[in-house]
Amino acid sequence: MSPDFTRRGFLAASAALSASLMLPATARAQSSRVALRATTRTIEVNGRAATVWGLLGPNDRLGLVLEPGQNFAVDLTNQLDQPTLIHWHGQIPPNALDGVPHMPMPMLKPGEARAYDFAPRPGTHWMHAHIPEHEMRLLAAPLIVRRPEDVAADRQEVTLFLHDFSFRAPSEVLAEITGGNAMAGMDHGKIGGTAMQGMDMGNMNGMAHGDMSGMGGMAMDLNDFAFDAYLANDRTLADPEVVQIDKGGRALLRVINAAAATVFWIDAGALTARLVAVDGEPVQPVSGSRFGLAMGQRLDIEVDLPAEGGAFPILALREGARERTGIILATKGAQVAKVAEMSEADHPTFSSDLRQEASLRALTPLPDRKPVSSPMLMLGGSMMPYVWTINGKTWADHEPVTARSGDRVEITFHNMSMMAHPMHLHGHGFQVVGVGMDRIAGAVRDTVHVPPMNMVTVAVDAGEAARWMLHCHHMAHLATGMMTEFAVSA
Repeated sequence: MSPDFTRRGFLAASAALSASLMLPATARAQSSRVALRATTRTIEVNGRAATVWGLLGPNDRLGLVLEPGQNFAVDLTNQLDQPTLIHWHGQIPPNALDGVPHMPMPMLKPGEARAYDFAPRPGTHWMHAHIPEHEMRLLAAPLIVRRPEDVAADRQEVTLFLHDFSFRAPSEVLAEITGGNAMAGMDHGKIGGTAMQGMDMGNMNGMAHGDMSGMGGMAMDLNDFAFDAYLANDRTLADPEVVQIDKGGRALLRVINAAAATVFWIDAGALTARLVAVDGEPVQPVSGSRFGLAMGQRLDIEVDLPAEGGAFPILALREGARERTGIILATKGAQVAKVAEMSEADHPTFSSDLRQEASLRALTPLPDRKPVSSPMLMLGGSMMPYVWTINGKTWADHEPVTARSGDRVEITFHNMSMMAHPMHLHGHGFQVVGVGMDRIAGAVRDTVHVPPMNMVTVAVDAGEAARWMLHCHHMAHLATGMMTEFAVSA
């Protein structure tokens, strides 16, 4: 990196507080209801203006920060010219407030408002439209619910919100990825699809965690679309956000992968880093310099700044490719060097194994119980035709996973395809209890990444009697029907 200030230059502390997604260090009194707007906004991507969507909260900031004990008392207004609806990813609201179109509530019409009230789940979460084309227009934002220990901790909080971005319309992007098989304007109650075709179900030996020997000579599919840019807090490395931080201080990086179809590595570079939470739930700290996260997942990473200070890039590396994005942590007076948007070589693959998942241990695991049922969900699909399925079926003819409220269920995701699938369950947290053939007492999370030709088992205690979505968080996979429901009865 050669010394070179970005176009906007180094941000002073006051500017960083007003313009960045940096979180407050002390609790703020918030007694009234919070207004949230789904609206259009303009960002600059590599010198070119782009009109995107967004979720703007108080003071027109992207997203919401709730303090300990603060209720989720939000009035959402749709200021777009299209109906939409927002899902509170990682939260466990009453089913009617979950934000999936027509399951059971209708979408918000242009100009319509709706009130939301529930007790929020603490941690690093986010919110987004549950319509692939809308999410790909960046209709998403951080949703941070702070814990009392966050307020007490002597550390600065910084949010890193990641997107993949195209200047083209999302419908065009989906059409190119899927070969026209995407169901534009998805209505979860009405879409159609075709069954899985052309899948090779053989050669499933070697299913221990981190072992892909069972793939034989088959090639894994990683990135099926080249986006125009990869954004960190709406910016690229051509003009990154620079966050001022204290010499010798500690920062908590709240990293959210809001991308439509991109898995990232988070690279802390020269800083000492510890992974302390996933999907908003604390884990036993894991030391390292590079951690992976798939679409829909979140990582909380603590980093320590050296006493002498300096400028420290925090980079998000696109797996299996050279593109990267990120932010810069910089102490007062530090020289900020230019960081290229391309690495010199392709980044490693994160989606090939389960080593990181196998290393995680929940600080507060689920109670030890025997499952009432143990359904196996076969994740399948193909690139030609581009169709992705659960148990050989798309949403049009899906078979629900069933449970009774209060039951312990262990769901095994068995990926028989050559792409990885980040599987997300609405309305519940779950604990990872198996990777490959190994039993573990893993992390509590809501989105788990299942590598090709591998298995992950999760334990979930069925909650409210209702229909809850269970789906892949790769937007093109979702758009071609890779979803079912967790149907809980009383």
